[in-house]
Amino acid sequence: MKKHYGYIFVFVLMFAALTGMSVFGFSPDAQQAGNTAEPTGKDVLVVYFSATGTTKRVAEKIAEITDADLYEVLPSDDYSDEDLNWNDRNSRTTLEQNDRNARPEIGSDPVNLEGYSTIYIGYPIWWGEAPRIMDTFVESYDFEKITLIPFCTSSSSGIGRSGKILEENAESGKWLEGRRFGGNVSDDDLRSWIKSLQ
Repeated sequence: MKKHYGYIFVFVLMFAALTGMSVFGFSPDAQQAGNTAEPTGKDVLVVYFSATGTTKRVAEKIAEITDADLYEVLPSDDYSDEDLNWNDRNSRTTLEQNDRNARPEIGSDPVNLEGYSTIYIGYPIWWGEAPRIMDTFVESYDFEKITLIPFCTSSSSGIGRSGKILEENAESGKWLEGRRFGGNVSDDDLRSWIKSLQ
């Protein structure tokens, strides 16, 4: 009898995997909640990397204002508080930012850019530049016929040449000048900026 129960259990798991059914509270969609791996018919996409949640908040506001899809660049290995310690010369982020060839692996599913004409690309400013994982992202896609608009979050540091460096690494797409925002930027300020781009 126990063997029969075992077969039934395996069958249920296989059925769930094939149909996308939720089992024990896990849904395949939950793993990429908020991420758009396939086009939804919209022509604007907001891509962002956020280690502490600040850039995520701004990206979500931009996506709401522009009626855009969202795609979060997730690292295959999450950044811990120790990794983000800029006072530590040997922290993971310090070592990555000091190595222009560092390309941290992306853990989120690839995104299909078909149908998008505009992409906002958001990130925090680390050591005056975009995190190296954003270099990984832009070097992984062809942005031909797509307008790219970088934005960054920082309490004080400007966007600097971070957008230009991403453009150079991407080697494709039409890149516009980016802008820095604080984590508490208002919807009105974002709307004004977005309108100025048109």
